[in-house]
Amino acid sequence: MIQYKKFTLSNGMRVILHSDNNTPLVCVNMLYCVGAKDENPQKTGFAHLFEHLMFSGSKNFPSFDKLVEENGGESNAFTNNDFTNFYVTMPADKLEIALQLERDRMDNLIISGEKLDVQKSVVTEEYKQRYLNQPYGDVWLLLRELSYTTHPYRWSTIGKDISHIEKASIEDVKSFYDKFYIPQNVILCIAGNIDIDLVQQLCENIFSSVQKGKAQLFSNITARNLPQEPIQTASRAKIVKRQVPQRAVYITFPMVRRMSQEYYVFDMLSDILSLGDSSRLYNTLVKEQNIFTHVNAFISGDEDEGLFVLAGRLKDGVSFEQAKQALWKQINNISTCEITPKEIQKVKNKYEATFDLSLLKAMDRAQSLCYYEYLGNIGLINDEVKNYQAVKIEDIRQIARSTFKEEKSNILYYDTL
Repeated sequence: MIQYKKFTLSNGMRVILHSDNNTPLVCVNMLYCVGAKDENPQKTGFAHLFEHLMFSGSKNFPSFDKLVEENGGESNAFTNNDFTNFYVTMPADKLEIALQLERDRMDNLIISGEKLDVQKSVVTEEYKQRYLNQPYGDVWLLLRELSYTTHPYRWSTIGKDISHIEKASIEDVKSFYDKFYIPQNVILCIAGNIDIDLVQQLCENIFSSVQKGKAQLFSNITARNLPQEPIQTASRAKIVKRQVPQRAVYITFPMVRRMSQEYYVFDMLSDILSLGDSSRLYNTLVKEQNIFTHVNAFISGDEDEGLFVLAGRLKDGVSFEQAKQALWKQINNISTCEITPKEIQKVKNKYEATFDLSLLKAMDRAQSLCYYEYLGNIGLINDEVKNYQAVKIEDIRQIARSTFKEEKSNILYYDTL
């Protein structure tokens, strides 16, 4: 059971405190409720750009990383389509320094032409290295564009087109910062060797004076007023030729949002299909039929309606049609063939063990507490295992029947040059 204290500052900033006296460290995690889905479709990639800009220096602390390192800490960040997350881990007696750093870059980030140009170059190079020069590197650029027609999940965090970042102006960037990097739009969690009462007062002293922005707590899709993806009624397909070592096929199906109870069913369904070398897909399609060298099923895990994904790399001599039909046969079998109690218990045990391991460190707990608060139910951190244990075999069969339909499928083929 993860214990925590939650409160809201006068400026709307949400704070979560978690004490762990078994570590000499403290983690400060700042989750900003802004991701790629909040961007203007004509100016995408800005959430990810700010993941970089936030380390470029603020009014009172020109070098964020240098001060963190000088005080024995480390820091990093990540961006996804739903939110942007920053974290700093330091010795517990350096907590105030970490909080002052976070306050200053939220309120006084330096956005100059020179700094912006540097970070634009960094992001552009990242785009080339990660998305263009890696085998299958552009898979999510292609899959999102194929699987979504309306919802802003149709572009990845790097953006719809890298030219949006290359052409970003100072005015565009400052406007994005002023709109989203405000106290009302952030969740702070401090986890580690702390005295909760003292740290609560410290947070009041440091952050309450930040008064920028208007109240805009983005806790769900309704508050964000995002365009909704229409129900898919026709299959879509795309073939691309790339410099890849093997031909590959990806099939996506629309699935429920993260806070739906059916989310757990989809997650377990993916594991029944592909968890380990004893899974259905691996046993049948890799070992027995020799159609794929690698095959997998997984979910995107997005806050809004996400994707159930099948992915496989083809053996030489196997046609795209043969590979597609083999995958369809396996997913159709789930809704008609018996799922054994052993299969379902295996994935339940796996999740329980994985979840416990994921909360071993104070940093992991800080990030998870912020995430569940962001979803609108912080108490889920103590209930997730129960939610998985409650899934029944018939639940999985029913989801398979309603999901795996031809008209709901999106198929991406990678052919070799």
